Amino acid sequence: MIHARIVHDGTVVDARVEGDMVVAGSLRVPVAQATFAPPCVPTKIVCVGFNYRDHADEMAQDPPDEPLLFLKPPSAVIAHEAPIPYPAHTRQLEYEAELAVVIGRRCHRVPRAQALEVVWGYTAFNDITARDAQRVEKQWVRAKAFDTSAPYGPVVATGLDPSDLRIITRVNGQVRQDSSTRYLIFDVFDLVAAASQVMTLEVGDVIATGTPPGVGALQVGDEVSVEIEGIGVLTNRVVQGFGPLR
Repeated sequence: MIHARIVHDGTVVDARVEGDMVVAGSLRVPVAQATFAPPCVPTKIVCVGFNYRDHADEMAQDPPDEPLLFLKPPSAVIAHEAPIPYPAHTRQLEYEAELAVVIGRRCHRVPRAQALEVVWGYTAFNDITARDAQRVEKQWVRAKAFDTSAPYGPVVATGLDPSDLRIITRVNGQVRQDSSTRYLIFDVFDLVAAASQVMTLEVGDVIATGTPPGVGALQVGDEVSVEIEGIGVLTNRVVQGFGPLR
């Protein structure tokens, strides 16, 4: 099943994708004409650093012995096709394509063997990062938690096997990342278990599982797309942002 939320007559409605149509009750809209909202409403987004060995290598980091968790706030969320204004506090904006897990049941301290029971589905995620800010701070708030730093969607796909899904990033149509979730150091169920040991996960919360190698820069005017097998394509464009406050 492919779940979505779309904007219709100024209201966000729950929907499902059937082939090339988005269906919400009696409403039927071609996918190409639909305005997608974020497909779930998280209270938090749990992200994971250096969860592909090759990405840790390209960032000159040792692979972690346990999941490296950090948070993005709900204010960072934007939908498929929403713009990403270039932030004033960075000169090095970068993309990071990731598979994300959507939680379907409120849970706490979930054993790995039961993690699948609390997963609703999966979506595409782009961990937009201010790389220069990341280099100079130990807690990645300015680097990772700014407005529009969490595009995800356009849908939530249920019933997928997350163990070997292809992930591709394109910038202006050119492939920049091409990998698979089979190379995750800590898999989806490891991450659900780890995150739920330290915080209660609510319905709609998102766990972004980390990015493969090939991260790189974005400039104003660039279109960045994250494609994940079985889910679809998340696309956003970088636009001119606001200058610094005077």
